[in-house]
Amino acid sequence: MVKSGNKFINLSNTNAFRMQHFIGTYECKADAKGRIMMPVALKGQLATYLKGGFVLKRAVFNSCLEFYPMQEWEVLMQKVNSLNRFNKKNNDFIRRFTAGVKPVEIDASGRLLIPKDLIKYADIKKEVVISSAVTILEIWNKDHYEKAIDEATLDFGELAEEVMGDKNDNDLS
Repeated sequence: MVKSGNKFINLSNTNAFRMQHFIGTYECKADAKGRIMMPVALKGQLATYLKGGFVLKRAVFNSCLEFYPMQEWEVLMQKVNSLNRFNKKNNDFIRRFTAGVKPVEIDASGRLLIPKDLIKYADIKKEVVISSAVTILEIWNKDHYEKAIDEATLDFGELAEEVMGDKNDNDLS
């Protein structure tokens, strides 16, 4: 459910809200102020989300940043908000999960300004990779991205089998 004006809309039962899956991995450059020029192909994919804005946060498992369209962030926050805050583990999770969260926008020139604390967290330098991760984007220091991909490649077949191999769904290849 998402509040729209004075009423709530159940997003799971409507076609009005259909999340786009991002496609691609892009190499970019960050300037001295921490601005990244979004690649043209990616700008096209982001166009429908520009008015709503975006959220940038620390990744949970990697030293990269996660870039959420605001609509996707709101859906995620509904799940987080359903956690019982009187459970200490839940409260600790919420605090750490939302640490460093920043609302961001893409400016008229197509640039994303990464806040300084998040630049430091992800060790963003001049060479940057923006990688699609289904409905969000990951923003990486290029060297860290290549290392993560190389490490994941070592056992990717085994990982793919474990994650997707037990599915009894004929839609998967």
